[in-house]
Order: sequence, then C-alpha cells, then structure tokens
Amino acid sequence: MKSELSEKLNNKTAVIGVLGLGYVGLPLVLRYSKVGYRVIGFDIDDEKVNKLNDGVSYIKHIQGTDIVNAKESGFLSTIDFSKTKDCDALIVCVPTPLNKYREPDLSYILSTMSKLEPFLRKGQVLSLESTTYPGTTDEELLPYVERAGLNVGKDFFLVYSPEREDPGNLKFATHEIPKVVGGYTPACRDIGVDLYSHAINKVVPVSSTRAAEMTKLLENIHRAVNIGLVNEMKIVADRMGIDIHEVISAAATKPFGFTPYYPGPGLGGHCIPIDPFYLTWKAREFGLHTRFIELAGEVNTAMPEYVVTKISHGLNKRGKPINGSKILVLGIAYKKNVDDMRESPSVLIMEQLRDKGAEVSYSDPYVLSFPKMREHYFDLSSVSLEPETIKKYDCVVLATDHSDFDYEMILSNSKLLVDTRGVYLEPRENIIKA
Repeated sequence: MKSELSEKLNNKTAVIGVLGLGYVGLPLVLRYSKVGYRVIGFDIDDEKVNKLNDGVSYIKHIQGTDIVNAKESGFLSTIDFSKTKDCDALIVCVPTPLNKYREPDLSYILSTMSKLEPFLRKGQVLSLESTTYPGTTDEELLPYVERAGLNVGKDFFLVYSPEREDPGNLKFATHEIPKVVGGYTPACRDIGVDLYSHAINKVVPVSSTRAAEMTKLLENIHRAVNIGLVNEMKIVADRMGIDIHEVISAAATKPFGFTPYYPGPGLGGHCIPIDPFYLTWKAREFGLHTRFIELAGEVNTAMPEYVVTKISHGLNKRGKPINGSKILVLGIAYKKNVDDMRESPSVLIMEQLRDKGAEVSYSDPYVLSFPKMREHYFDLSSVSLEPETIKKYDCVVLATDHSDFDYEMILSNSKLLVDTRGVYLEPRENIIKA
C-alpha cells in the first residue's frame, strides 16, 4: 500500500484534497494545481465554495486569475465531504483558536475529522497543518483513523506538517518556504515527504508528529517572546525620553548576535497571539509552568491598553478627554498590506476607545467594511482619507502601517497623530509615539 501511494504521489496521479480554504488552504490548492495534481477543495462555507467555483478570489493578495487557472486544471471546490473518498491525500488546514479561557479550541479539527471519518479508506495519507500542541495528531486524529478500521503506517498514513504561510509576504511564495514533515511512523513520514516534495522546494523530515508540532510552536514562541521584549523596551525607552526605533536601528548594525524585532500596538494574526498558549496549556499536563512564555504574553496583551493610555495623555494635553473626542484609527487588519482581521490589536484599541466614550472611525484600504467577527462588532465602513476629512478628527491613530497610506498628507493634516508603528522617525509637535 505504501509503494502504491508513493507512486501516485510521485507521478502526480494522486488526487489532493485540501480541507479549509482560507489563508493556508487556498495557497496550497493553487500550488498543487499549478504543479500538475488534480485538487479538490473542501469547506463548510457555501459562499467561499461558490466564489471559487466561479473563479473569484476572496483573499486580497490572491489573484482571481490564479483561481481561474486552477479551475482550468481541474480544481473543484465543494461542501460535500463524501468526495474525500476520491482523494489520495487529505490536507487539513482549519483554524485552531483559543476559547474564552485561553485554552486550545480544537473544535474545528474535531468537526472536520467527524466529517471525514465515514469516508476514510486504505491508501490515503492524512496531513494536519493547523497549529496545535504536541500530541494532537496521535491523541486526537489517530482514534478517528483507527475507528475506521485502518492500520496507520501499513494501509493508511498519518502526518503532521505545520503551515508556514505569511499572508502578504511577497518575498516568499508557498513553494519557497521549507516544509517540516513528521509522521506517526517512519513509513508515514516517508509518504509525507512524497506528498510535499513535488509542491514545495525543500522538505525537512523530523522524527515524529510531536517533533513537528513542537517545531511550529517554537518558531512562533520565538517571535512572541522577542516582540514582548521589545514592547517592554519601548515602554522603558519612552519613559526615559529615548526613541526605541532609533535604538533598534543602531543595534541592528551589529553583524552578529542581534536580530531586530519591532514594537507595535499588540499582536495579531492566526499564530503569534495564540500559539504560545497551546504550549503553556499542554505543559501544565507535565507539571510545568512556562513563565517566560506567559510573561511575554502578558506584555503583548497589554499593548492596546498602553496605546489608549498614550492617546488619553495626548488629548488631555490639548484640553480634551477621550469621552466625546472624534478618533480615526488607520488600519484595522492585523498587519500591513493584508485584509486579515484575525486577532487584530486595532479592534481592541477601537473597543477600548468606544468604551471610554470616543466617537471611533477607521480607514483601511484592505477592509472596506468592518467584517462579521465572533467577539467584536462595529457598524462601520472605511473612511476615505482626504485632507479635509482628517482635519475633522481630534486624534488619528496609526495602528497598521499599510503602504497605501499617504503618510505625509496624514501628518500635515492631523491635529494629533499617535504612531504605534514607528513610521514617523523625526519628532513633531503633533506626533506621539506609542
């Protein structure tokens, strides 16, 4: 069974199924289609599926022409999970958020596996890409496979290969980012390498699914901890009257032993604000307290409140309270040049300002209407940035530094400009750095 599946993957006669057609799944669909595989995409969202079948992209940085080209190569998207039995490879790319207690929420993974279970068959490989804690693949996915009467490593193959997508990053396309692959058995790992090696330039095998799961967490915890450090340094430097961005630029001239990280209004996206807590939760099972990770989380989580405090101080110096002030937030996506709103600190800043009585508006060329979100709501649309419009606001908050913004025009027309991204390096009377 292993050699038969390996041959299908290597000669590209295998059918690839991608479950979850978001920021991770859709680029995989396009890549596998481009290199010659037949691809079926699965999602529970009718609207997404219909758009893809019409050749329309719903993600800003993915072109509609890429969807059309994939369709011409045989790509089909569907909500019918019974078609997974037609797939030789099943790649799961669904969200793994935190619940309200900041504990792992595996409901999307488990719901997907429940839909898959009746259609699992011999000769398939199942790869989980969703970020999660070490042990998820063998503790949560394996039982579904075994209940289907399949022998993992013999007639069915189970893999964990963490996604490494960076939406909006033009330097690294999906196929240019090395792919870590861990298998439940050595045979599973070998099939995982076959699965990815024709779509990704470099595949990095590791000894187990748990090692692969831990690899992803280490990558993101590394970033979270260093961002937490520089955010704390920002607060200290600000109190001392030092520009942290000048300090980072100077430190970055050292050719070894230093990697620059940059402060901001908080952490956003589907990985950095969430993934560290997956490890801290799992570590408690082993009687361990991950103090370093949790401290960084505390610092980063406090950043929106720090920004609001700086806004309050700036308005107070001008004789205005937050209550009743008109405040414009620039950029509500979690990072520049994308339309991704997941865990965006901009939304937390807007909520805190609204709760304090401010009249809040926003401008974001990538998010024209405030989207439906599970825990946040604003009945707002993006404000067009014109000089006369900006002049009407008591305070403008630069929260996400999109390249589309005319920064000189914004500076020239803002009464008070709170810069959370270090865009404005030269001190000005109307600029507060936060």
